[in-house]
Amino acid sequence: MSFKISSDSTCDLSNEIVAANDIYINPIMITLGGKTYKDNVDINITEVLEYVDKGGELPKTSAISVDEYKELFKKLLSESDEVIHFTISSKDSSCYDHAVEAAKDFKGVYVVDSMQLSSGQGLLIMKTCDLRAKGLTAKEAFDAIESIKLNAKTSFVVDRLDYLHKGGRCSLVQLLGAKVLKLHPHISMVDGALTVKKKYMGNMLRCIKQYVADLAEEYTSYDKTRVFITHCNADAELVDAARQLVEELFDFDEIIETHAGTTVGSHCGKNTLGVLFIVE
Repeated sequence: MSFKISSDSTCDLSNEIVAANDIYINPIMITLGGKTYKDNVDINITEVLEYVDKGGELPKTSAISVDEYKELFKKLLSESDEVIHFTISSKDSSCYDHAVEAAKDFKGVYVVDSMQLSSGQGLLIMKTCDLRAKGLTAKEAFDAIESIKLNAKTSFVVDRLDYLHKGGRCSLVQLLGAKVLKLHPHISMVDGALTVKKKYMGNMLRCIKQYVADLAEEYTSYDKTRVFITHCNADAELVDAARQLVEELFDFDEIIETHAGTTVGSHCGKNTLGVLFIVE
């Protein structure tokens, strides 16, 4: 018996991937300049970056309400008997708690706290699509994903710290020091929360190359199905360099380039780039 797969828009999967894999995306709400928009429907990351770079404040995101999740699950269950829904890490948002509360009103709704964000969440969704294609039931797929969700390695290298400073994630002293020393933090998702794993020094191209090399050295056993190169409007030379090194140092069946959405992009800024995959 097949089932529906849905996710909040924080998964950063492209429209093409969503359409090809029959994934339903539930947009979170973004407030920018006093106006509220549907993520990736009424507003995109380019518009957000332009607004912030002109001196505007960072956007604010709103957790999807319990009632909104109830409407979503009601709609999806009218088309299928079961649903697996993915949320951003519960340590970053109350979306998971709201979705679990809404699911109590329905039979056959499984809610996954991805413990990830962006394409880390997307990797788990794509793996669920693989399991669905193999004929697993929703419960079987849910259990399988629960057992590996912390194996999704979500990380990014940040070019500019001014976005992190505006969001209260780094002090003015850290910001000024990073500019002088040309520091670029490697931010990684650990147990569902973002943390600074390492700091690279030098121009961004050099840092991206070292970052990919470090990933290859640390993670020698991994799921070869796919890898995401996810970035926030990054310069072409950075994306090309990351792809070339991934091809040289790893053995993935598919390399997917995708763009960071408003959740990651608005807090990290242009040229933020990550290589995301599942380890074994």
